[in-house]
Formats: sequence, C-alpha cells, structure tokens
Amino acid sequence: MGNCMDTTARVDHSMNNGAYPSKVTSKTSLSSVPSTLKSNSSRSTLTLPSMKDRSELPTPRTEGEILSSSNLKAFSFNDLRNATKNFRPDSLLGEGGFGHVYKGWIDEHTLAPSKPGSGMVVAVKKLKPEGFQGHKEWLTEVNYLGQLHHKNLVKLIGYCSDGDNRLLVYEFMPKGSLENHLFRRGADPLSWAIRLKVAIGAARGLSFLHDAENQVIYRDFKASNILLDSEFNSKLSDFGLAKAGPTGDKTHVSTQVMGTHGYAAPEYIATGRLSAKADVYSFGVVLLELLTGRRALDKSKPGIEQNLVDWAKPHLGDKRRLYRVMDTKLGGQYPKKGAHAIANIALQCICNDAKMRPRMSEVLEELEQLQDSKYNMASPQVDIRRTSNAVPKSPMRIQPSPRRSLGAAASPLPGYRTAKVH
Repeated sequence: MGNCMDTTARVDHSMNNGAYPSKVTSKTSLSSVPSTLKSNSSRSTLTLPSMKDRSELPTPRTEGEILSSSNLKAFSFNDLRNATKNFRPDSLLGEGGFGHVYKGWIDEHTLAPSKPGSGMVVAVKKLKPEGFQGHKEWLTEVNYLGQLHHKNLVKLIGYCSDGDNRLLVYEFMPKGSLENHLFRRGADPLSWAIRLKVAIGAARGLSFLHDAENQVIYRDFKASNILLDSEFNSKLSDFGLAKAGPTGDKTHVSTQVMGTHGYAAPEYIATGRLSAKADVYSFGVVLLELLTGRRALDKSKPGIEQNLVDWAKPHLGDKRRLYRVMDTKLGGQYPKKGAHAIANIALQCICNDAKMRPRMSEVLEELEQLQDSKYNMASPQVDIRRTSNAVPKSPMRIQPSPRRSLGAAASPLPGYRTAKVH
C-alpha cells in the first residue's frame, strides 16, 4: 500500500447524536456540486442501481421484477404486526429518522409469525412513509440484499409492501452495532482482539462488494451500520444508499452526494464523483474509531479534536506519538506492533488522494496478517504521562502483499442498537 502523508481537506460537519444511525442530509451544498450529505434521516434522490450477483441472477429493472426475483419472503403487514406484538414499545430495538426497528419472532421453517420467545428471532425495520425517496431506498435494499449473500453482510429474510407500509425483515444481531459498543455510556470496553476481529469482518464484507462481478459501492460505511452477532462477527447493514460501481473504462460514477458526515470521502463531497475508494476512506475512519474510541465527529470536543481524522492523523505515522490517541478504555492492553500497523493502514485509507488509497482486498490482506502472534503480544501498560518531542515519521509499512480478488458470497440489516439510546 502506498505512502500517504497529506492532510485531508477538512469539512465542517454537523454532529447528530440521535439514537439511530444518522444520514447526512443538509441540503446546503458542500461544494459547487449539489450535495445532500445528511445529518438526519431523509436522503436525496438515489439512482436505482442495476446489478447481478455472482450467481448470475437476472438484473432487475422494475419494482415488480425486483420483488419477484429477490428470493425473499413477502410478508403481509398483519404477519409482521403479529410477529412484533403489534409493534409494542417493549419490542423496540432502536429508532431513527428512517423509522423504527422491532424485535419479532417467526417460525424458522414456515416463516409465519410465532409467539414471543418461540421460533426464530428477527429484526423488523418499519420505515416511515417518506414518499418516493423512502420507497426507492427500501427497494434498493431489497434489490441488493435479495441477491447478495455473504457471511459478513446481514441476511435479509423478507419484506413487506402492503399499502403505504414498507418493512424489511432481517436476521437478528444480538450484539447490536459497533457504535453502541464503542460509544454508548456504560458499555463494556471491547478488547484489542475483538476490535481486530470486527475490522477484519467488515473488511471482508466491503471487499466482497467491491470485487463482485458487478461492483457495488456501499456508500454509507460507518460504526452504526456494522452489526455484531453473538460471537462479535461483523456484518454490514443498511444498503439503502448502495450504488452500482463504474463499468468499462470508467473510474467513477457521478451522483448526488449522500452518506454520513465525518465518514464521507473529501473528493466525493467536493465533486460528486463516487468510486470504491470512497468506501475505503470511510473504512479508514472506522479504523480510527476502533483505535481511539472516539466518534468520527464530536462537537463536544474542543477545536480540532471535533474531527477525528484531523485530530488523529498527525500521530498515526509516529510510533512514539501513537499512544496519545489510543483508546484509554483499552488500559494500555494492546500490542504495540499491531497498533502501529492498524494506524498505518488507517493512514493509507484516509489519504486525501483517492488514487493513493489501497483497494479493500489489499486492506483485508494486511489486517489478516495482524492475526499473527507477533502482532498480538500485549504490551505492558503504556505510561501516558511521558512526553515526546518526536518528529512525525513516514507511516510504518507492513509487508506489502500482492493484490488479490476475493470471491465468496454476501447479505445485510438495519443499523439497530441493542438498547434504545436517547
């Protein structure tokens, strides 16, 4: 992976501390290109992607074709009302501008609603009636998740299109979102080994999307969209903003700017030109969140510390300064070599020049190497009182590995939280 020591252009983003994943929605333009990066839930116009997965399902065009070719269960609204105890508050898993997510139960064989506590637990996302745009995002998610299947994408079981009601039914993810584990008050700190495991799983999901026969750009990679199963295996969720990647000799697709402030790549915000490298940038931001325990954007912090990339970047390439930005909740219990390597990978991913960022398959290879015992020997408690006048060095390089394409299969769920956060 290349060396990148530039300073990422700073974009002044607003922070949303809502209980659910926040989408970037300010209608104000962030550049000369019309932009709708959101801090709430409504999203701007989305071009319905056309794609087919590795199993060569037909490329759907119309809503009827998407729903009929999705291999998903079509639930009635009454089915899901029964499965969630009539959407009662005690079934609520999380909420946001897009709607609410409820815990439900269905028979694992017939998929019919079952009594609470019996059958298979599912998460039911009930979208707010947002008109055409909300419907398009619902349809986009059905389109992709009805065709893509991979262990690091949340499985979409079915959908409901009943009158004005639009719902999605996903496998239940008992550990909730990465965002909750990193930032929710009172949450048990994640160990270094779990953080690495989560990063590798998320990288596998993104690599699958980017290396698919018809490339998919996720466009909304962030901590709240990384869901965790009982073993802390990570799965990507919420494909409402997913976009078909460029084809032929094209390097990007031009689209209205959408995503989440703090995670969106600077060149995408500035020009509306979208490539898989925008997802790589977002992945780098999440790596920083895993390293530091800080949010991508936090208006409660002073000055430059509000933007994680701006604050952490000067420390990432210097072994003697990195400890200053490490998550204190780790208690110094992390391998120095592994931390330096992750910092280096993050630095490459958040490079201001998109062309200098690595491909996700390269990032995945580097992360998988860090499972080697030589990177995982816990360091003694770091004395954070010591100071250093070290001059930043070039980022540490892990052994470069040849590019490779990943194959496999993939599928997602809403970024719900295990508990309602206010």
